[in-house]
Amino acid sequence: MRTRDQIFDQNYIDGVFVPVTGEEVVDIVDPATEGAVGQARLANRDDARRAVDAAMRAQPAFGHTSVAERVAILERLQAAMLSQAEAILEATVTEYGGPIARAQWVANYAGQCFGDAARALSSYAFERRVGGSIVVMEPVGVSALFAPWNSTAGTMASKLASAIAAGCATVIKPSELSPWQAHVVARAIHDAGLPPGVVNIVTGRGVDVGAEIGTHPGVAKLSFTGSTPTGKLIARGAVDTMKRVSLALTGKSASLLLDDADLAAAIPLAVGAAFMNSGQACVAGTRLLVPRERMADAVERIRAAVAALRVGDPRDPATTIGPMVNHAQFERVQYFIRRGLEQGATLVAGGEGRPDGLDRGWFVRPTVFADVRNDMDIARDEIFGPVLSVLPVDSEVEAIAVANDSPYGLQAYVFSADADRARRVAARLQAGTVLINRVAPDLLAPFGGVKQSGVGREFGVAGMEAFLEAKTITTA
Repeated sequence: MRTRDQIFDQNYIDGVFVPVTGEEVVDIVDPATEGAVGQARLANRDDARRAVDAAMRAQPAFGHTSVAERVAILERLQAAMLSQAEAILEATVTEYGGPIARAQWVANYAGQCFGDAARALSSYAFERRVGGSIVVMEPVGVSALFAPWNSTAGTMASKLASAIAAGCATVIKPSELSPWQAHVVARAIHDAGLPPGVVNIVTGRGVDVGAEIGTHPGVAKLSFTGSTPTGKLIARGAVDTMKRVSLALTGKSASLLLDDADLAAAIPLAVGAAFMNSGQACVAGTRLLVPRERMADAVERIRAAVAALRVGDPRDPATTIGPMVNHAQFERVQYFIRRGLEQGATLVAGGEGRPDGLDRGWFVRPTVFADVRNDMDIARDEIFGPVLSVLPVDSEVEAIAVANDSPYGLQAYVFSADADRARRVAARLQAGTVLINRVAPDLLAPFGGVKQSGVGREFGVAGMEAFLEAKTITTA
């Protein structure tokens, strides 16, 4: 499928692929080479309105489908998505620069989401007695799903799986940076044979397609993953029509290395948490809190772990860190590395510029700073690149306080030899998820943030319930 002549100029609306009517054409650029690998025509507001209209027509019938019917749809979607796993991998590596191991995970995850949703749906009680009343859980209605560039296929799949399980017709707006990945996912959805209008996909800019979908009176629910500033705009636009809103937003995750942690086991996990997805992950553990008395040993182990990382061609299985998604993101990372130096942090590894031997592509040097204060920019702001800040702390109490001293609270990590102690610390952290001695999430458990990291939860039963409304029926 990879070709420099490829152009993506179709929306998926009402069960068919139709021409995009927008006039803007953009290049698809491989971030590893900076060369164009195709073009895409971006949708406009008219395209978005047609997609919403199709979802509105589909909603009445789809909202009354049985659990068995929706389970069957989810199982077909899982099979169709898995059949497109290689195409998802190819699009992810070429268009976004994701290392092949990460791209393979995304491809598998995109299928797994539908299987997980089918299991959650199968055992869910849509009707239950509360006091003297019957409470019925009903689909909220037409739902708009916004997927980011750093996990396009996976986010499209996870949000769609929950919406389908709940009985909601959808309009999906992937990032305009991800037309190739969106097209592959659309092909899989089409192959699954859903009723027309249940899933509609329009790839365009947020200022027109996103704004049109986000304020359309026919849309009842918005589910957005992206930055906190954009999430605030989404939420403000939803107020006039009182849309239900779920927001998965910015993170600045803290990793707490307790004084009893096994450094040989914990440091590789902490470095992996910091640099996952080339650092372009909202859940990246980019603040590592280390007991001061163990700082020297920890820093040397971090230095060695980072030196072993392979930066380069994302198609090479040995590569652990690929390029930044585009030149703007490359420059953003460079800016924060300079700020770290200017504000007095100690450079342990990496620094400005490209890694040696990589003259083209938006590659950055995996960078580690020590002696970081929590008021420095590199500790406050989400950089979205492979930059790790190591902060010394003098006690467990201080570690918890520093971890919580952030406007964000998406995910946190705790490393300790004492599971009970780690759970006590986890209970005091202001984060939607805390992972103890691991970095892999539980994809059936609720996911979402507190504070300015978001509103609402995704995955599993909680994800499905985000697309449901409770109706109380009480009789005399």
